[in-house]
Amino acid sequence: MTNIDAVLRHLDADFDGAVARLTEFLRIPSVSTDPARAGEVRRAAHWIADQLAALDFSVSLVETARHPTVIAQHPGTPGGLDGGVRDGVPPHILYYGHYDVQPPEPLEEWTTDPFDPTIIDGPHGKRIVARGAVDDKGQVMTFIEALRAWHAVHGGPPTRVTVLIEGEEEIGSANLAATLEAERDRLGADICVVSDTTGWDVDTPALTTRLRGMLYTELYVEGPGHDLHSGLYGGVAPNPLNALTRVLGRLHDDQGRVAIDGFYDDVRDPDPETLAAWAALPQDDEAVMAEIGADGLDGEQGVSRLERLWSRPTCDINGISGGYAGAGSKTVIPARASAKVSFRLVPDQDPDRILAAYKVFIAQTLPSACRWRLEVHSKSTGVEVDTGQPMMAAARAALEQVYGRPAAPIGCGGSIPVVGMMRRLLGIDTILMGFGLDDDRMHSPNEKFELRALANGARSHAAFLGKVAEGSGL
Repeated sequence: MTNIDAVLRHLDADFDGAVARLTEFLRIPSVSTDPARAGEVRRAAHWIADQLAALDFSVSLVETARHPTVIAQHPGTPGGLDGGVRDGVPPHILYYGHYDVQPPEPLEEWTTDPFDPTIIDGPHGKRIVARGAVDDKGQVMTFIEALRAWHAVHGGPPTRVTVLIEGEEEIGSANLAATLEAERDRLGADICVVSDTTGWDVDTPALTTRLRGMLYTELYVEGPGHDLHSGLYGGVAPNPLNALTRVLGRLHDDQGRVAIDGFYDDVRDPDPETLAAWAALPQDDEAVMAEIGADGLDGEQGVSRLERLWSRPTCDINGISGGYAGAGSKTVIPARASAKVSFRLVPDQDPDRILAAYKVFIAQTLPSACRWRLEVHSKSTGVEVDTGQPMMAAARAALEQVYGRPAAPIGCGGSIPVVGMMRRLLGIDTILMGFGLDDDRMHSPNEKFELRALANGARSHAAFLGKVAEGSGL
């Protein structure tokens, strides 16, 4: 029996304990955007710190302007390092995750209390339903359970490991860059490993090779100094809602393309090999429609669904407010209106350049009688992962060992700001090895994580650590 096999056997034997620990973690309502939950966010940070301290990691809470970041380090267990030592220095893996979660609202759409984790039956076996189940507490626990198993069987991980768990990912990671720069000496590693993405399906693992970036804005439009009677002033006074919806209605053309000048100037098509690999993946648009509860799919015309998700930029209206939205009628011209608009950007698109173009678009579209300002909530660049990095081979080997089939190379339509930060600030590439599923309802009511995915995720991380120590791909 190899070192890895013994660890995998321990994970299987202790799986009920892993589920119990995840359940305890999920009960902490660590909603980072809600000031009233700040104490619970801190409690989640301490919970993670305690878990790692019990595994003989040296742990510290790094304070930020808002929520603390957990940093924990282990030098590795000497007996497991022989195959992975390079020039006398063991490989250094930096694990990243986040312990904060999205708000649970709308509460009435949950079938159970979002912070009272419930295990129910599903098509793939048991699943756990709670806010944060897959994003990202369940996925964080996949590598913590792997580290726990290495500790139980061999006294610690087989190579040097640093763990960084932040509490602000769901609000844009505003303080993460400062933490990375301040902690550069501790965080310098050979690779960063992130589990905050998905597999291809429950039976097929995946390695994500592309992420879209994000520009999240809020447009505020003002007209009269106070609300007005629409009978007395309609057709004369500027109406901020009319003006705002004019801007929003012109953001896309009839082909679903973003109509801002220069928006696609820096968009680069994937190489033919990548497109061929995507086209070879089994696809079922009808299943996607059923999953999201829609009668059809939408978006940029002339581009496949996976290309739209993984290699094309988008613009979405995320919320509109203004005027009267209560029961019945109120004939009012509102004094102000606002809209949240986000852009998902692909590699090579500059968020600042897109922001400047959007401002020009607004100025050219809004009537001069209205005043406006644009607030930027967050921005990050898209990322293309270096698939030739040495430890990627170890990740592929680990996933194939656990799943019995090769990992699919996929993209991700979402944004993970830390990936770009790691490369820009620390010079570290990232392996995106996630275990969620597309139907896990991230950010939605009834978020869930398959217990099968929890088990396979922990086993995959345990095998990855072993492969690195054995020298796979190094």
